[in-house]
Formats: sequence, structure tokens, C-alpha cells
Amino acid sequence: MSLLPPDPSAGSTDDQVCIPEHCFHAFDTLFCALTSNEPIPPMFPDDKYPLFVTWNVRPSRPGRGHRLRGCIGSFEPHALHEGIAEYALISAFKDYRFNRITRGELDSLECVVSLLTDFEDASSYLDWTIGVHGIYITFPHPSLLIASQIESSSPSPLSSSTTLSSPGTTGPIPSATYKKTFNATYLPEVMPAQGWDKIEAVDSAIHKAGWSGRITEEIRRSVKLRRYQSRACTITWYEFVEWRKANAGKM
Repeated sequence: MSLLPPDPSAGSTDDQVCIPEHCFHAFDTLFCALTSNEPIPPMFPDDKYPLFVTWNVRPSRPGRGHRLRGCIGSFEPHALHEGIAEYALISAFKDYRFNRITRGELDSLECVVSLLTDFEDASSYLDWTIGVHGIYITFPHPSLLIASQIESSSPSPLSSSTTLSSPGTTGPIPSATYKKTFNATYLPEVMPAQGWDKIEAVDSAIHKAGWSGRITEEIRRSVKLRRYQSRACTITWYEFVEWRKANAGKM
């Protein structure tokens, strides 16, 4: 997943920016890759947006939640015709958390396309709203915090104290053995779905980024958080089948 900082001017606040045709194009790309059928050329505008494509398995019984099957995207703006097709396949076949999606799974899937908009630099790791914003975090390896933060006068969002303690490192770590910078993101819908508050979400993102140690307030304060919003659309396999038939596509 590309996590390059996005262009703040990319995107729109129009609620109709993400439309079912975006999801149909993603589903069509996957279907044709698995069946060797010819794809239907996209007819929607080829605008540029940062985007994510998510595949979910629909619940088998009422009351059960959807199960994630793949989700990968880019914070770099992409032309939608090529970008949606590219990430439809990357998220279906190359999400390291899951096996490749197979043809036999298609009728159990739904596709979500998320176009990312309204990027803003947050003033602290708590400067965002659950249910509105997605979060993209970056932070340095905690072993670098002692020197870089010991003289900081910036107060914690949770405390007026300006004194920082060591995050518990026992000595310098050779640069070749650790990541100097960590990053991770969560789309806006993740936090409400998980029932997280802001600190729980940021702590989970810190672990998602690859930090496996104890999370201290100093580590949280080192986070640079960029908030963003998402315009998303969802369609099921059966909706895709009807769309493809209506557009004279073979099944």
C-alpha cells in the first residue's frame, strides 16, 4: 500500500463523488481477471483521487458482520479508470493478510470503493472526529525520542506536563536493525465499526505500523496525524451481475 502524503487539493466534498459505477468497474476488473472475459470500458469521468478498494465477505446469517477479505489503496492521487482497476486486483490478490480471492468466492463478495478527500494536518493525535475522519499517522522509532523530545515544551493533549521520560530503551539500536519511521492508516469507517475511542484507534494504528513495544504518552505525542474524509460506495456481486448483463457483458 502506497502511503505517500496526498495532495491537499485532491478530491472534493461532493457526496456524489463516489458512485456505483466505480464499484462496478472494480468488480468487472476482478471478474474478468478470473474468467478471461472482456471488461466493459468505464464510462465515468477519469478524475484523480487517492483511493482504496475493499473486498468484504457478506454475512451468511442476519446479525453477523461483514468479514474483510482484502483492502489496499494509495494516498497518491490516481486517475480513476486505471487506479480503481489496479487496486481492485492488488487488494484481491496481494493483500498479505489473506489468500488470493478465487473465482468460487465471487458470489459471496461485496466491493467498497473509497475516494479520499479533505486532507488536513491535525494539531495533535487527538485532533480528529470519530465517524468523520480517517487517520494517517507517522512517527519516529521510539529510540529516537529521547534526544529529540527531551527538551520539548509542547504539552500533551492529555496533560499540562512538559517533562518527558525515556520510553524505556536500554541503549542505541544500530540503524540497520530497525525502522526509523513508522506509518499506518485507518479509513473513517473502521473506528466506529471497532467501537474504539481516539486513543484506542491511535494505539491500534501504532501497532499496525509495526511498533510492538509498549505505547507511552511520549510515543503518542511523537505522532504526526493527518486526518481525511472518505466518499465511499458499496455494491454486491448480484448487483454487479445485473449491471454487467444490462451492459451486454458475458457472464
